[in-house]
Amino acid sequence: QVQLVESGGGLVQAGDSLRLSCAASGRSPFSNWVMGWFRQAPGKEREFVASITWNLGTTRYADSMKDRFTISLDKAKKTVYLQGNLLKPDDTAVYFCAAHHSDPDRLSRGIWDKSGQGTQVTVSS
Repeated sequence: QVQLVESGGGLVQAGDSLRLSCAASGRSPFSNWVMGWFRQAPGKEREFVASITWNLGTTRYADSMKDRFTISLDKAKKTVYLQGNLLKPDDTAVYFCAAHHSDPDRLSRGIWDKSGQGTQVTVSS
């Protein structure tokens, strides 16, 4: 089975950068999978941040995220990264990665096959 484990969260100050990692493991061939990042702040709805396809590295971003967040993939390490720059207190949330076996559209709408436990990012003002 596919497992996803996030890391890299923490407490940062406004304006700082942070890189989150999502390590994938399991026997499933990942070639058709789509990997993505979501976030959820207390009292707010879950938000799609970005996704990337395993085979071609095609990326997709939520409009509000594209200027400050970058998703990338290291196939050799089976790890997906989310780089956040110029972080704001509003970026405070639990960030988690998720994966769909084939469909970027479904993943961006919050339909996934696997998800991780999440990592807390807190941005202080």
